[in-house]
Amino acid sequence: MLIGICIVFSILFSFFFLHFLYKELYFNSIKESVIYQGERTAAHYHYGSLSDEIIEKIHWYNVVSEYEVIVLDDIEDLSSYFPYEVNYEALITSEDREILENGDYIVKDGYVKEFNREIIGAVFPIMGDKGLIGFIYIYVPLADLQEVFEGSLPILLLVGSLFFMILFLAVNQIRRSLFKPLNDFQEFSKEVSKGNYSNRLVHNNHDEIGQLAHAFNSMSQSLEEQEARKKEFLANVVHELRTPLTYIGGYSQALNRRMYASPEEAEHYLMTIERETNRLNKLITDLIDLDHLQENMYKLNVEPIAIVQLFLDTLALFDIRINEKKLNTELDIQEDLALTGDPKRLQQVFYNLLDNAIKYADEESKIKITLIEENKQLLFRLNNKGNEISEEDLSHIGERFFRSDKARSRMTGGTGLGISIVKEIVRLHEGEFLISSDSTNGTTVTVMLPGLI
Repeated sequence: MLIGICIVFSILFSFFFLHFLYKELYFNSIKESVIYQGERTAAHYHYGSLSDEIIEKIHWYNVVSEYEVIVLDDIEDLSSYFPYEVNYEALITSEDREILENGDYIVKDGYVKEFNREIIGAVFPIMGDKGLIGFIYIYVPLADLQEVFEGSLPILLLVGSLFFMILFLAVNQIRRSLFKPLNDFQEFSKEVSKGNYSNRLVHNNHDEIGQLAHAFNSMSQSLEEQEARKKEFLANVVHELRTPLTYIGGYSQALNRRMYASPEEAEHYLMTIERETNRLNKLITDLIDLDHLQENMYKLNVEPIAIVQLFLDTLALFDIRINEKKLNTELDIQEDLALTGDPKRLQQVFYNLLDNAIKYADEESKIKITLIEENKQLLFRLNNKGNEISEEDLSHIGERFFRSDKARSRMTGGTGLGISIVKEIVRLHEGEFLISSDSTNGTTVTVMLPGLI
């Protein structure tokens, strides 16, 4: 369509441009020449008469000149020498007679059927001592448009052909660079809508199409990763739920059928059911908390907090567990620290980190706890001695259901969601979470929070 429109536009433009050149250049130049020749010829006879000798010279001029010159004594005789109509009308009208009698010339141009072409001419009055003594009619047939531009037409055709070839190549390149990628995008979108996120668009250009392809590839990669995380999440949820449900179902059935040898064994079954029920409740609570925190619309309930007191209150909740494992807590706390934040969520950070530190610390070992101001931020650091976390596992700490103990032992009672919740709360407070582990220093968790007041 674009090529067709350009061709039609070019043809119309060429036609009107050539017509303009024909009218403004060729026609006007001939008209000026006719007027000049007529005035010059009529000027020779202002003070004479139209003798046979003069008329003979006029006839000779007709032979050697491209102009036709007719000399008349009476304007009525003009129809005898020029018996043709111009534009299907008489050459001289009554208004033209009045103009000529006043000594002015008239210009006549138009189509003459007998010549089968346009002519341009002019009638000039010849003035003598006693007034009008005659008339001169000078005219010349005009060449056709194609005759005028006969030498230029091959050049125009050549240039036009080259122009359309270049236009075709340009449009074809546009089609290849624009419409083909759009078709690729369409096919790519269909595959994505079917759940196939593995495809990628290959475009090396850095223009808008290349940027769009990069955006599509990023979207597809994100969807693929999200799908993988969803599958892993579902597999982990199923794995986490299956075991406690199996315990609860098996021991409930054993109690119902009285499949126990002693009251102590029955009590053990009940305690196992209670423990696994608590595990399920904690798992569900942690999942709800984590999903709630990861929502973009979640808002923190920010208020000034006596952060040291909040931490000490949280630490007091673990006194029994600390005494059971005979752990030594070494505190480095800077008094009178205040922070703006969500007290409920920050207490959850302290609780989850302390829970992990105590849970995985060696018996009778030491836990170092630091809560101070550093670089105008709140620094909270926990260090304990326990099983070393490998470099590979460190990069996965904070992922849902991830545990560094590969056997996924349930003796600790963890859900693998505590650190994920901590990282989300720290992120919402625009803070930083770091973890490191080695055989010499043990495992260290660091949380940096802005907002000190």
